[in-house]
Formats: sequence, structure tokens, C-alpha cells
Amino acid sequence: MDEETYARAVAVLDAFRARGWTLATAESCTGGLVASALTEVPGSSDVVDRGFVTYSNAAKMAMIGVPEATLAAHGAVSEATARAMAEGALKAAGVDAAVAITGVAGPGGGSETKPVGLVHFACARRDGTTVHQERRFGEIGRAEVRRLSVLQALDLLRSAAS
Repeated sequence: MDEETYARAVAVLDAFRARGWTLATAESCTGGLVASALTEVPGSSDVVDRGFVTYSNAAKMAMIGVPEATLAAHGAVSEATARAMAEGALKAAGVDAAVAITGVAGPGGGSETKPVGLVHFACARRDGTTVHQERRFGEIGRAEVRRLSVLQALDLLRSAAS
């Protein structure tokens, strides 16, 4: 893991520890990379409860309760789905905050309305607050879209605990 990712993971864990909070991740296009970054840090088990890798729509529905109607109306790569993923992970895990990521990492799979590099993030907190962010990284390569998505998700988690 690169130093920047590790440092951000440490910052998230420190912020959550300071509040006595736990977290979960719900990941699609990153396939568990956020959970991996967090658990790379020794002692992370006091903060990280679990990670859901919900790559398919069926997994999103079965594991974290994303409504089929949300997926049908908005698609997997959308603000509505990211919010539903974060809120579903929060409920399923019983944690204090959950982050969700869904996007088009590429190189294929993009469309005119949902181009390669489009990623939606959401972070839900137990107090009922859910924050959404959208990033359009562009066609910078699958690995780079995923790397930048991990950094964005870590920043979103740190902000949630601030």
C-alpha cells in the first residue's frame, strides 16, 4: 500500500477511536480496497467491524438491502444507490458510520450519461446524516480510478467522524 493511502487510513482510525465509533464499508467498484486499506493498519479491529463487497445488483439487494426499485429507477451507479448502500450497510452492521462506493472504473462499461471514471460515494451516520459525493475522474485507467476512489472514501469517513 502506498504511503498516502496508509496515512489516510490511520487518520480515519484515529478519528473514529477518538469518538469511540465503529465503521463498515459497502464497496462495488473498489471490491474491498477501502476495507483492505483500513485493516492494513495494526489494531484496526477496534474500529473496523466489517466490509460488504456488493459488486452485483443481487448482492446489493441481498447483503445490504438496496431496494430493487432504486436500482431499476437509477441504476447501480447513482447517488440514490450509493445512499442506499451506505444506509443499508449501517443498518446491517449496527455501526456508527458506513461508507459506500459505486462507480464505473473502466475501461469499459461507461455510457454517455455514466462515463468511465464516474464514481458515487455516500457516508451514513447513526444520527441519520447521509452525505453524498460524486467524482468524475475520467478515463485515467481502472487502477487509478480505484486508487483515487479509496482515497476519497477515506476522506469521507474521516470527515464523518470530525
